Amino acid sequence: MRQPSSPPPSSTHLLPLAQWPVAARGNLIGVFTDIDDTLTTEGAITPDALKALADLKAAGLHVVAITGRPVGWSVPFVSAWPVDSIVAENGAVALLPPQEDKLQKRYQQDAVTRAANFDRMQTVLARIEREIPGARRATDSPGRETDIAIDHSEFTQLSDETIAQVVALMRSEGMHATVSSIHINGWYGDNDKLEGARWIVRELWGRTLDDELDRWAYVGDSTNDQLMFRIFASSIGVANVARFVPQLEHLPRYMTESERGAGFSEAARDVLASRTAG
Repeated sequence: MRQPSSPPPSSTHLLPLAQWPVAARGNLIGVFTDIDDTLTTEGAITPDALKALADLKAAGLHVVAITGRPVGWSVPFVSAWPVDSIVAENGAVALLPPQEDKLQKRYQQDAVTRAANFDRMQTVLARIEREIPGARRATDSPGRETDIAIDHSEFTQLSDETIAQVVALMRSEGMHATVSSIHINGWYGDNDKLEGARWIVRELWGRTLDDELDRWAYVGDSTNDQLMFRIFASSIGVANVARFVPQLEHLPRYMTESERGAGFSEAARDVLASRTAG
């Protein structure tokens, strides 16, 4: 998996968003964002976050949501939200706004690979539910095509010890495993949020993301965002990222004052203000 030749150094502490340089904000061409607990509050996108997406698009920026949520769950939102794409299942599947009422869906894996991996993952999912007390598949599991998810905070509460057990079991089966603010995701393949971001930039705009990392921002809130926090100099954690700081090897560079959707709106306002000032 190729990494940029000189990624920005990892943050050792969180800077307030006010210290995000105006020049860096004004240079942006796009924003990547997580969804759960970054755009959403109590499970739904807030009006201010929805307006922030629209304002960023109206200002000419690319806007891409990258999420661990399943592609089936994401379908209604790619039509309703002002985004260029929703990249679901941690980078494996991309949805584009419908054209002529036809949904556009793209995959990183071919159909044969997806089918074989799906069968393997269902076996692992059944093993997790059988062997780890309290572990249950996420309620959005029927919409998943390329990964599995165990609920730890959305409708079921799991302890840190149980979450670690689930992650360890997934990895013992050769899966990648990450923990979001609500789910534990596992999958087979080389995709992750960063590879999904690279892929969608190639797919939609025919460009190489690594050549323009300083012109994109990333906004997120949890441990499955930390690769993005490490790579992007303009990485922002909404204030509820504080919950995960003890578990983060790589922190976001900046943190908003507000949590969740209000925090995303705060970051968008700073981006737009810098463009107006310029």
